[in-house]
Amino acid sequence: MAWKTLDDMDLDGKRVLTRVDINVPVENGEVTDATRIERVGPTVQDILSRGGKPVLLAHFGRPKGKVVPEMSLKMLVPAIEAAFGTKVHFATLDEAEVVIDACDAGQVVLLENTRFEPGEEKNDAELAKRYAALGDIYCNDAFSAAHRAHASTEALAHLLPACAGRLMQAELEALDAALGTPKRPVLAVVGGAKVSTKLELLGNLVEKVDLLVIGGGMANTFLAAKGIDVGKSLCEHEMAGTAKEIIAKAETAGCEILLPGDVVVAREFRENAPSETVPADACPADAMILDAGPDSVEAVKAAIDKAETLIWNGPLGAFEIAPFDAATNAAAAHAAAATAHGQLVSVAGGGDTVAALNKAGAAEDFTYISTAGGAFLEWMEGKVLPGVAALG
Repeated sequence: MAWKTLDDMDLDGKRVLTRVDINVPVENGEVTDATRIERVGPTVQDILSRGGKPVLLAHFGRPKGKVVPEMSLKMLVPAIEAAFGTKVHFATLDEAEVVIDACDAGQVVLLENTRFEPGEEKNDAELAKRYAALGDIYCNDAFSAAHRAHASTEALAHLLPACAGRLMQAELEALDAALGTPKRPVLAVVGGAKVSTKLELLGNLVEKVDLLVIGGGMANTFLAAKGIDVGKSLCEHEMAGTAKEIIAKAETAGCEILLPGDVVVAREFRENAPSETVPADACPADAMILDAGPDSVEAVKAAIDKAETLIWNGPLGAFEIAPFDAATNAAAAHAAAATAHGQLVSVAGGGDTVAALNKAGAAEDFTYISTAGGAFLEWMEGKVLPGVAALG
């Protein structure tokens, strides 16, 4: 779909209502990781450099439409000022008009937690109108909140000239390159614990990609569905029918599914537990599968070498503890190297995925790492994201 960006807007002298995600970790009133604030920097600096006045809208926590003092965005002001290098004025919605009018050029206004308003999560039209009255342009830079139809992410976008901020733009362009209009062949790597949490994801991907690698606990469910004994492994045996349906759907769509051919097993789940590598159909009855084996890793590497585009969500094994991080680390490093050499467009996202790729030291070389969590997964599932659709 087409959406406008900041490049399409005349910002000079305009009040730009900018929806951001600065839901950062805080301890004792201090921001412990300002990454999400820093990622909004390019959008804020662009608005300032072109004569606009950024008015930031953001949520924090889950106050459920009530004022919860410890969830006030006021505590984020020092971290935002440090990140943007300018004065930040804080205001509640009732104070907003006066504070925005008094704000000097080159400065920023931060409004109180949108979720303090009872109408925010209800996508209330009247609340959206109150916000719209404060600005001239609406800019959404919070892809991570784009799967929510809230007043500040969806209703507001229909009331003002609307565009995507730089972070949202980068995310949408990366996602379009991965699944919208990708270079083929397209490879998807999907791992994690449970098939049941990724049914819609798998169902959508087998119709969009050429090859699907399934890893982690999910792979055990698929192996079991094929009649293979997986011992004491994490496995959703009740999902066998669903796994078979996905395999059949993939065959119809011409998508090849790659499951582990060999696996690393152990009798206990702990760091450096004694382990052995066995064929996938030879897991001992008293053992559990905790990682893909070296032959399986080579098969994943070969799939990466054939691919032009890679979408990655979820680890291939119990990546949190050695030695069961080996498959994830090796495959991630291979994908990173292929990307660095210009041979691959690689997009990854999801909480465990980001952690796993960072642990593997591979994240920096991926084309794009999405930190959007739920929004990234819903996009992979083929769902319409209200906050994105409203920009069209």
